[in-house]
Amino acid sequence: MSSETAARPLRADARQNVDALLEAAKDVFAESGVDAPVRAIAGRAGVGVGTLYRHFPLRSDLISAVFRREMDACVEAADELQAAHPPGEALDEWVIRYTQFVAAKRGLSSALHSGDSAYEPLSVSFSTRLVPTFARLAAEARDAGEPVADVDPEEFLGSVANLCHGGGPDAAASGRAERMVRLLLAGLRSPDAPQAS
Repeated sequence: MSSETAARPLRADARQNVDALLEAAKDVFAESGVDAPVRAIAGRAGVGVGTLYRHFPLRSDLISAVFRREMDACVEAADELQAAHPPGEALDEWVIRYTQFVAAKRGLSSALHSGDSAYEPLSVSFSTRLVPTFARLAAEARDAGEPVADVDPEEFLGSVANLCHGGGPDAAASGRAERMVRLLLAGLRSPDAPQAS
């Protein structure tokens, strides 16, 4: 979203348009990559191309907004899972939720790793939002007496991402990525896993 748009609150109809554009862009990027025609995104969102450009003047604005929205949803899911599950289960379920974030990110990867300075804040957000979320959930599970290996949070999340991407574009749809991540989780949560000191 342009800085001017972000600086002032959006009307309800404009907010709906932005939400529809972000959801459509997430799906189109996952299917066709970030170079997909903006007409395809606008058409799926049910708005005109002018509306898309009004909210996202640059393609990097749209890509960044999609990534940030998905990251925010993943971080917010931690609190919901903690309210609904015991600590160990909340940790497991959040890691599975993270795999969904990684699957959504797949279509954005080429842009995010392009070296374009427009995406640098997103890398910082990963380190300052997702990594601490995993670390907090793991620590709370340990405090509750759950077996959780003492792993580097950033390395663990990177391993999850590698499992999701290593299976090719159909890994998420086939359920293979989630099965592989559940095996990784089984190792993390094994009673024989190294414990935090």
